[in-house]
Amino acid sequence: MPCGSSVPPTPPPHARRRSLATTAAAVLLGACAAPLAAVAQSWPSRPVTIVVPFPAGGGTDVAMRSIQPQLQQELGQPVVIDNRAGAGGTIGSAYVTKAAPDGYTALLATTSTHAVSVSVYPKLPYDPARDFVYAGFVATSPYVLAVQPSLGVTDVKGLVAALKRDPERYSFASVGAGTVSHLLGEQFKAHAGVPLVHVPYRGAAPAYTDLMGGQVQLMFDNPAGLVPAIRSGKLVAVATTAPNALLAGVPTFAQQGIANFTQSLWYGVAFPKGTPMPVVQRFNQALNKVLADRAVSADLAAKGINARPGTPAELQAAVAADIPYWGRIAKAVGAKID
Repeated sequence: MPCGSSVPPTPPPHARRRSLATTAAAVLLGACAAPLAAVAQSWPSRPVTIVVPFPAGGGTDVAMRSIQPQLQQELGQPVVIDNRAGAGGTIGSAYVTKAAPDGYTALLATTSTHAVSVSVYPKLPYDPARDFVYAGFVATSPYVLAVQPSLGVTDVKGLVAALKRDPERYSFASVGAGTVSHLLGEQFKAHAGVPLVHVPYRGAAPAYTDLMGGQVQLMFDNPAGLVPAIRSGKLVAVATTAPNALLAGVPTFAQQGIANFTQSLWYGVAFPKGTPMPVVQRFNQALNKVLADRAVSADLAAKGINARPGTPAELQAAVAADIPYWGRIAKAVGAKID
C-alpha cells in the first residue's frame, strides 16, 4: 500500500446489501432510460391513428379534424382519424385499450367517455383511471340547448311552457346514451317537470337530422355542429351553459335565472396503458405547440370550441374530479344504461 493511503473500513453485511441493491437499481434505471430515450427520439416513424369515438360531423370529430393538419406537420407523420362510434363513445374507447401501447394508437377522449360513462354504464368495458395514459387536453366547449322552430319559442321559460301544454308529445335527442348530452337532457327534463322521452343516437350527425326534421324536438350539444343549423334558421338556440362568441345573442341558463346548467365538455388525447412516457410527453409537446398557434385557436373559436393546452397531469386530474361530479348528476336524474 502506498504511503499515506489507508484501507477503508469494511462495511457491515446489511450496509453492503443496501449498497449492492442501490447499485443494481441504478444500473437497471440506466439500462431502462436509454431505450426509452431512444423510443422518444425515433417516435413516430409511421402514421399515428387517433380514434374518434363518435361519427364524423359532430363536435368531437370537428375538434380533431381542426388540429389534424398542423399536428401531423409537427409530428412529421400522417395523423389518421378513425371514427368508431356507438354506445355513447364507449365502443371506440374500449377499442383503444386493446391496442398495442406503442404510441401509434390514441383516443380523443371526452367528458362523456371518461367521466359520465363510469356512472351510467354498470358494465363499462374499461376503467378510465386504470386503462389509459393521458397526454393532454385539446379543447373545451360549452353546451347549447337547441329546439325545433315549430315550437315557436326563443327562451327557456317559453320552452317549458310549451312542453307543459302538451307534455306527452315531446322528446329530446342525445348524441348517445350515457353522454353529457344525455345527462343534460335528463337534468332539463327534471327541471321542466315533463315526461320527455329520451331518444339516443349513434352520434351528433344523425341526431341533428331528426331534430331539424321534427322527429325529436330538443337537444343539448356543443356549438360546433349546431351553429350552422341555428344560423340558417333550421334550429333555434334558447340557452347556453356558458357564454360563446358564436352565439353571442343567446343568453346563458344563468342569465335566464336557472342554476346548475353551467357544464362544459372537454376533449383530450389518451393512449393505452403502458405507452412509454417519453412518447406521451413528445405527443404533449407537439399538441401544445399546435394549440398555441393563433391560426389554430382562431379556427377552433370560429367553430365554437376553445383551444386548451395543458399537461398530462392536468387532464388526468380533470378525469378524477369529473367522475364523482357526473356521478352525482347521474344518480339525481336516474340515468343508467343496462
